[in-house]
This record gives sequence, structure tokens and C-alpha cells, in this order.
Amino acid sequence: MDLEGKRIVVVGGSRGLGRGLAEAFVARAAEVTVIARTADAVQEAGEQPAVTAISADATDADAAWRITEETRPDLVIMNAGAEPPMERIDRIGWEAFTTNWNVDVKAALHWVQAALTLPMAPGGLVVLVSSGAAVQGSPLSGGYAGAKRAQWFIAKYAESLSAELGLGLRFRVIVPRQMFAGTGVGDTGIKAYAAKAGRTFAEQAATWPDMTPRAFGDMVADLIGRTDLAEAMVYGVRGDTGVTVIE
Repeated sequence: MDLEGKRIVVVGGSRGLGRGLAEAFVARAAEVTVIARTADAVQEAGEQPAVTAISADATDADAAWRITEETRPDLVIMNAGAEPPMERIDRIGWEAFTTNWNVDVKAALHWVQAALTLPMAPGGLVVLVSSGAAVQGSPLSGGYAGAKRAQWFIAKYAESLSAELGLGLRFRVIVPRQMFAGTGVGDTGIKAYAAKAGRTFAEQAATWPDMTPRAFGDMVADLIGRTDLAEAMVYGVRGDTGVTVIE
């Protein structure tokens, strides 16, 4: 996929990995729309050159349908997610445990449904950003790992339905296989696991490869531009090993 001139919607693109993705797509001359929840986040995202920022709740089904219909994207990156409450499994309550199901999974479902139902134009690509926790688990973050794995199933179900209906749409999953210091989810996880291991935040952060959100965005953008994600459905991304095919 030549990204130049492509209409790309980054859901949850105002900060962290989403911002890194948006910046990488802008650098490749794509027409980027960023979806952010708060007015401050929208204003900050809108300050990026060549970015259109829209205020919306990513978990709102009506917003997903309206924005998909208005922007007619070639590519949707679903990156929105909540910071997981960090607590041991014997201490966490149900409300906290389901936080990421009520945000990450709910948002993924609504944006995938909008792509399938409107539908996006044939050749359209929807990418869900999951987590390495979906591979190896994350015992201190409640239902986070299960929620991020559920996104894989949503992508698989959508891919099968697209083929069945002849829609010509593709659904893929990107799995960041490390924590990123300086991001909401990354800092939350690093802090909790540092406390458990008796390490400082810096010591725990150093157990992961050095990789910035923008470097992550560049790696994903290059992967999409080079391969159109045609080789597989689930791809891992990590600072030291680069891109790997998971399945």
C-alpha cells in the first residue's frame, strides 16, 4: 500500500503509540485524521501538521459509524485503550478487572462493525493494536491480557465475514511486544512490575528494548507500505527484533 494520499484514521492517536503512528503516516504524505476523546487531546493532535483532529469517544458506536462514513478511510488504525488497573488477581474487583473490556474491546468491536456494515471500500484495511500481554499474559493487570486477545478474535471473525460477503476488506492485528516508557499504559505497567520486583522505574524500563512511539509508528508504517499486511494476520513489533509474524 502506497501511503501517499491515503485517508487514514487513527483512533486514539493523540498520545503514546497512537501519536507515533499518526506522525509516521503524516511523514509519508498520508491524509491523517486523529480521533481523541478530550478537547485538550484534540487540540494537541490538531497542532500536528497535516492532521485533522476529531473529538469523539472511541467506544461510541454512533461516532464510529459517523466518522467512518464522513472520512471514507482507506486504513483505520484502532489504537484506543484504557490504562489497566494494576492489582493482584486475589485483590482486584470486577469493575477494575473489566476496564479494558469496556474500552479496548468495545471500541474495537464498534469500529470493525462500522467498517463491515457501511462498508469501507474494497481494499480497505483495519488494524487493531493489541499487546504482548495477549501472548504471555500480564498477572498484575487484571483482565487486560484477555481483552487484548479478544481483539485478535474480533479481527479474525471480521476477516472471515468480509470474505464470506465478498467485501474485499482486510483485518489485521499489530502486537507491541514490549512496554514503552513515556506512554500511559507503558508507565502504568512498568511502575507496577518495578514495585513487585523491588526495582526502580528506570531499572524496570531498562529490561525492555529502547524504542520510542515514533519509532514504533515508523516500523508499522513501513510494514504496511512494504507488504500491505498481506502475509499474515497478526504481527509482533519489538525494538530489538523488529517485525515478526505471530500467526
